Amino acid sequence: MLMEDFSCADPDQMNFEALAKKARFYKKDKEGIGNMCKILEEMKKEAAEEAAQEAALSTARETALRMIKGGKLPLETIAEYANLPLEEIEALADPVMV
Repeated sequence: MLMEDFSCADPDQMNFEALAKKARFYKKDKEGIGNMCKILEEMKKEAAEEAAQEAALSTARETALRMIKGGKLPLETIAEYANLPLEEIEALADPVMV
């Protein structure tokens, strides 16, 4: 019955009143809807920030790998330029240098 309540879209058809009351607040009450919108916006912002950080990290790795393949700079310098830990640069370089 509880699992049915979690998948139920209409709080008036839920089995457990405590859960129905909260669902009603977030789905039908003006303040609850505002709270839910705020929470979703925060989650969206966090996801966008994480995606941007991952994209920047991916770009840094790709750049470091190109520098490693170029073979003109020491790994310490590449780590500094790419703003990545030396250990990560060494791990990227290991398959390239074999």
